[in-house]
Amino acid sequence: MKNFLNVHDVANVEELAQQAIALKNHKFDFKQLGNNKTMVLLFLNSSLRTRISTQKAAQNLGMNTIVLNLTQDSWQMEFEDGAIMNGTTAEHIKEGAAVISEYADIIGIRAFPTLTDKEKDYTEFVLHKFLENVNVPVVNMESATVHPLQSLTDLITIREHTTKSKPKVVLSWAPHIRSLPQCVSNSFAEWMNRADVEFVITHPEGYELDERFSGNATILYNQEEAFKDADFIYAKNWSAYAEYGKIIGSHDDWMITDKKMQLTNNAKFMHCLPTRRNVEVADDVLDSDYSLVIKEAANREIAAQIVLKTLLEQNV
Repeated sequence: MKNFLNVHDVANVEELAQQAIALKNHKFDFKQLGNNKTMVLLFLNSSLRTRISTQKAAQNLGMNTIVLNLTQDSWQMEFEDGAIMNGTTAEHIKEGAAVISEYADIIGIRAFPTLTDKEKDYTEFVLHKFLENVNVPVVNMESATVHPLQSLTDLITIREHTTKSKPKVVLSWAPHIRSLPQCVSNSFAEWMNRADVEFVITHPEGYELDERFSGNATILYNQEEAFKDADFIYAKNWSAYAEYGKIIGSHDDWMITDKKMQLTNNAKFMHCLPTRRNVEVADDVLDSDYSLVIKEAANREIAAQIVLKTLLEQNV
């Protein structure tokens, strides 16, 4: 593994998830790997779980960590080639990224999509500008199209809590008050398509994901039908892909409720967080015994740590 950018950097997602589960009881046994090594975490967008869990994972491995909010703590960055920099940007990505890679052994990058320019977002413009100008491994801490650390976490959580070798996993669209990216949903879909699960996506018409990510999943527009016999319900809002970044009707009746969860096979509930209570998900679901959201969030640490351990062993 040279970088951890998306599912295509992982040879076998099930094996990586099992390695992470095995690492749980040995989190502090590999500090020699990160001794005198530094991870720089770059944030162009807000973060809670990703920031804390990735920093802790690096420290578990003996690494020093530096966290930089690029939009607040540093010079404003210019990403366009050939730009005449007579405006608000003071540093070009060519120098900025190159300099950061002189200080870092691994770089983590978090940069959300614009939700206005589909072509630019789906070419991962910002992430690839960093990749062009650094010479150390890069970890994608959520980009314009995917969130692989979250998806690895989700697979770890499913494997820890399943009673079946091939559970039915349902990704359900849920309502939201604002337009959100497709990143988490895209990523969850492409990881589930590589995992040993029965995978279903359910959403209102108009919210189809890019087929490169939805892949071989069964697509259902009837949420209650999709929930039947499900072992895991994974809820997430996303804006439209075809009508890029748009909200196509509120569809408030798609909120996840306990009544809908009763249609399942005693399914566990999952969500990447944060979530809008009683908009996306009802209180009685989030506060239930079948909700895994806190255990899932805790697994963010071990997911990041197995990725960093692999990169240190293979590259640094």
